[in-house]
Amino acid sequence: MAEYFDLVDPEGNRIGRALRSECHGNPKLLHQAVHIFVVNRAGELFLQKRSQKKDVQPGKWDTSVGGHVDAGEKADEAARRELGEELGIVGAQPEFLYSYRWQSPVESELIRSYRLQHEGPFRLQPEELDDGGFWALSEIEAALGSGIFTPNFEFEWPKIRPFLES
Repeated sequence: MAEYFDLVDPEGNRIGRALRSECHGNPKLLHQAVHIFVVNRAGELFLQKRSQKKDVQPGKWDTSVGGHVDAGEKADEAARRELGEELGIVGAQPEFLYSYRWQSPVESELIRSYRLQHEGPFRLQPEELDDGGFWALSEIEAALGSGIFTPNFEFEWPKIRPFLES
């Protein structure tokens, strides 16, 4: 089944629609994505290890939850949907923090980032995730630059870091 994304301008206004395969091969096609950072009461951050089957950054550690906003969907709806799909968290209301633009050689995304406090348990979606677990912030910082994280996660780390201790 063909998967479509809305194309947006830098402010997030919808300006068109394209296939997922087109968006992941043309960095001129700005589309929306959401990141949810799940923290526990101990201040640790849940990270997911992307499935080896993913078309972008397979096998790398990444944001707790991440996903695209489907065509016609609102970002807040996508955040709740992705929480349910990837971690089995249903009914939670993640807190919106900020948005930014991410560009790589293969795609451009307007990302909206959220935070959610949750202790688990989690039900990991096997098609999307190979592993997952809570990391101390100091463990993350010690591993930055080692190649185990997605470039997008490392780029976003300075943006999200101040929100993880509050």
